[in-house]
Amino acid sequence: MNILLVYPQNPDTFWSFKHALRFTSKKSSIPPLGLITVSALLPPTWQKKLVDLNVSPLLPRDIKWADYVFISAMYVQTESVNKVIEECKKHEVKIVAGGPLFTQNFNHYPQIDHLILNEAEITLPLFLKDLESENPLQRIYRSDDYADITTTPVPDFKLLSMKDYFAMNLQVTRGCPFACDFCEITSLLGHKVRMKQTHQIIEELDALYNLNWRGIVSVVDDNFIGNKNEIKNDLLPAMIEWMKQHKYPFTFNTQASINLADDNELMSMMIEAGFFSVFIGIETSDELGLKDCNKVQNRNRDLLQSVKTIQNAGFQVTAGFIVGFDTDSSSVFQHQIDFIQKSGIVSALIGMLNAPKHTKLYNRLEAENRIITDATGNTTDLSINFIPKMNLSELMSGYKSIIQNIYSSKPYYKRARMSLLNHKQHHKRQKKFEFSFISGFIKSVIIIGIIKRGRGEYWKFILWTLLRRPNLFVNAATLTVFGYHYRTVFKLRK
Repeated sequence: MNILLVYPQNPDTFWSFKHALRFTSKKSSIPPLGLITVSALLPPTWQKKLVDLNVSPLLPRDIKWADYVFISAMYVQTESVNKVIEECKKHEVKIVAGGPLFTQNFNHYPQIDHLILNEAEITLPLFLKDLESENPLQRIYRSDDYADITTTPVPDFKLLSMKDYFAMNLQVTRGCPFACDFCEITSLLGHKVRMKQTHQIIEELDALYNLNWRGIVSVVDDNFIGNKNEIKNDLLPAMIEWMKQHKYPFTFNTQASINLADDNELMSMMIEAGFFSVFIGIETSDELGLKDCNKVQNRNRDLLQSVKTIQNAGFQVTAGFIVGFDTDSSSVFQHQIDFIQKSGIVSALIGMLNAPKHTKLYNRLEAENRIITDATGNTTDLSINFIPKMNLSELMSGYKSIIQNIYSSKPYYKRARMSLLNHKQHHKRQKKFEFSFISGFIKSVIIIGIIKRGRGEYWKFILWTLLRRPNLFVNAATLTVFGYHYRTVFKLRK
């Protein structure tokens, strides 16, 4: 069999980092981990080729070469998915599709030949068994069970053009113990935190190391600390030892719940293992809003202090925020602005509330006849898929005011200064200077420092860094590029 694995293009969002990548030699932030894991589940004698549309185009000869085209996608990639399907049908090549988009919306795709839904470790072998035994192939393979990820193979990292990616990625756990009503993670992956065995993670680190990857590795778990005991007692000690033995070739970022702040030992171990950044879902500092969305882990705590605690432990904190809860009043917009500025969270990613299918929020709003369309998956496109309690024009106006007040140059660079002042240098990590940084910095000087509005604040920040934190100049230059990306996504004037 010749199998073409196709990953659709990401639109312009917070998470694409499209505008930041233009300052680097990279084409995409992270590779399609799901597809290269699927590849590792296929028979080793099959020929496999990966086309990530964020890195390279899909050519007719690639499609014609394939016996099957495998597609995996998220909601946000729908537009690109439709184009890929059209091209495959034009060349009469059969399509096998899976991933969150198709698991949630499989009835929207009658043109797909075979749908491998839920987790591939369970449903893909059913398809392969029918294929190999020449049984009639089913159109839909699905399961209500959750996969045993202790059997998940090392992803096919060798399929990647590693030079085109800003970071590599791996997954330690699936599932989340919490039940935020707007989140589709538990509907897809369950509440029980399932975890790979430590030796599997070490094998993945070995695979990346042996392929000469050096740099950032994103641990893409929805909540890395969902099983604290296993993480602290088994995985992190092994990672710490591995990093020592290999002279700290990687740095890690991940996502975690705010209760990370409650465990100093855990934070210390993560820092020692090489973690430098963590994404926290804060959503709102309003207690009524947290209660409304069942964000129990964030309630009854000083969220600002919790953020400061995590920062003081040595992490860069990135955070998600939401507006559009039923309990939100007109004061919520200024409260969000004030919290973000006081926290010093440079990358504060704020979106409009949407209700993905099969979430508790969707089911409630559907029962109230408030759902008006499917969620797009893009929290930055000024869309909302339900009728909000707040006047829609007021909500849109308030959301735009938050964006203007946190990503305009002056407030953005103010938070960037706070971040650098609080930064703790981790001296164990390898210091590898890349010449690509020079070209990237020159581009940033020309584009951000000369051409674009807000250049005055850019130069103030650069000079401040040279005077106050010269050893963090690379970090500062990176933050200027991130700020440019966020402003460009929202087309801010300065």
